[in-house]
Amino acid sequence: MRYLLGWFLVSVCLASCSPNNVTEDAGLRKLLEAEKLDGVIGVFHNLSGDFVLSDRKVFRDSAVVPGSSFYIVQSMVAIETGRLKDEQSDINGTTLEQAFKADSLHFFQELAGRIGKDTLQRWIDTLGYARRYDTPRIAQLDRFWIDNSIRVTADEQLGIVKKLYFDQLPFQRRTHAIVSNMMLVEDSTEYKLAYKFSEGSNTDGTRILWIQGWKEIRQHPHFFVIQLRTREEGVDLKAAGKRIMDQVLAGFLP
Repeated sequence: MRYLLGWFLVSVCLASCSPNNVTEDAGLRKLLEAEKLDGVIGVFHNLSGDFVLSDRKVFRDSAVVPGSSFYIVQSMVAIETGRLKDEQSDINGTTLEQAFKADSLHFFQELAGRIGKDTLQRWIDTLGYARRYDTPRIAQLDRFWIDNSIRVTADEQLGIVKKLYFDQLPFQRRTHAIVSNMMLVEDSTEYKLAYKFSEGSNTDGTRILWIQGWKEIRQHPHFFVIQLRTREEGVDLKAAGKRIMDQVLAGFLP
């Protein structure tokens, strides 16, 4: 668990992450088994500091391609560096918000070119992004997040959304707020729900789905991450992911 919130290579959570606050829950494993999918599910209750995981080792050690989940980071870099002003800034008629929600590969390839290789590499290094196994290096600027040049764990992915929520990344508060708002899906008097679905594939042909986000209840956030993997072409990963997420929200969060 030492890599949770591993950005900057040091985390304030290191001291609090111990066997006493980490639980492996068979109920979470059964959600994966019911869909006949590999992967891992993790939940972090911020108020109590408790982690509930389907598998501790997979959560910590299973690194796969980030796919379009990298757009969370890329969007923040674009806004922070002024390449884009805000979520309504557009490229060829498509706004950042539209592209973010639609996982537009073409948009973010164009945006990577506008940001530039050196700038993106510097931010990846500053953030300590995808550092679980190696030091990520940008090879092809327009596809390094989908060509397996970098890999992230569920542990790291949960850390990303937690630090985003608490404005703990090295960006301005405004940048955090814009990207957080792009992830917001439901906003009611009872709760706020924010998440992002992201897809990718490993070099062996395994298809990957990431879901990461939070549910805020009475100003107390609960963070979750779901990593799904399959080599079966006929499986609708998004539909399976939505079913699993709904059950996680209903059965494992307040």
